[in-house]
Amino acid sequence: MRIGVTMFATDQTIRVMDLAREVEARGLCSLYVPEHTHIPTSRKTPPPTGESQLAEEYKRTLDPLVALAMAAAVTTDLVVGTGILLPAQRDPIVTAKAIATLDSQSGGRFRLGIGFGWNADELAHHGVAMPDRRDVTRERIAAMRALWQNDEGEYHGIHVDFSPSWSWPKCSDPKGPPVLIGGAPGPKLLSHVAEYADGWLPIGGAGVRAALNQLRTLCDQHGRNVEDLAVIPFGTIPEAGKLSYYADLGIEEVVLRLPGGSRDAVLPYLDSFAALL
Repeated sequence: MRIGVTMFATDQTIRVMDLAREVEARGLCSLYVPEHTHIPTSRKTPPPTGESQLAEEYKRTLDPLVALAMAAAVTTDLVVGTGILLPAQRDPIVTAKAIATLDSQSGGRFRLGIGFGWNADELAHHGVAMPDRRDVTRERIAAMRALWQNDEGEYHGIHVDFSPSWSWPKCSDPKGPPVLIGGAPGPKLLSHVAEYADGWLPIGGAGVRAALNQLRTLCDQHGRNVEDLAVIPFGTIPEAGKLSYYADLGIEEVVLRLPGGSRDAVLPYLDSFAALL
C-alpha cells in the first residue's frame, strides 16, 4: 500500500518546498494540493463542509501548479498532483501549457486531479454558470488533451474552440498526465469517470466498495476496462484498519488528509503516517 498526503497549502502553512522534502524523506509517495482561484465575499454558496462559516484556508490557497512545480524541483521521486484543480475556472490553452511544462520538467511526476466546483459565485466570476460546469470541464480536458497529444492540436466545441495550433512542451507521456476526477460516489460523477477520466479520487474515501461495481458497469457501457482506472481514496482519515480494508479491495494507494499548519505542527502527523507504511 502506497501512502500519499493532501494538504490545504496556504500562505500560513509550512512552505510547499519544505513539505515536499519531508513527505519524500519519510517514504510517502505523493503530495496533492487543492485550488480556489479566489472566494467571492458575497458568500451566497454555503460551505461544502456543512459548517456555517467557510474555513480560512479556502481564501488562502496557493496556485497549485506553481506550488507543485516548486515541490517537484526539490524532490526526486515524489508524485505531485492537484487535489483538485478546477478546469471550468481556467483557460485551457494556458493551463495545458503550464501542466505540460510541470510534467515534462518533473520527469512525468504530475497527476491532474480535477473537480467541477461547488462555489456558484466563484464559477460566475469566471463566466461559467453552475449548471454548465460539468460540460465546460469535459470540453476543456478534451481541448488540453488535443494540445498534449498532437503536434497541431485543435478543438471545436460549444465552450472551447480553436484552430490547429502548435504548443510545446509535450508531457512525458504522449497521452498527457493521468486525469483523476475527484468527488463522492454518485451516478453522475462515476459516469464522467467512466467516460473520459483515467481514474477516480473518492473524496473522504467512503462508499468505495459499492461504487466499484457501479463503475465497472459504467465502464462496460463506454467500452472501457475498469481495471485500467486508478481508484485512490482521497483525503481519508489515517487509520491502519481502513488501509487494510482498501488493500482488500485491491486499492494500491491512499491519500491521507494532512491538517494544515506550521512545520512544527505538520511534521508529527507525517511521522505518524510514515509509521503506517
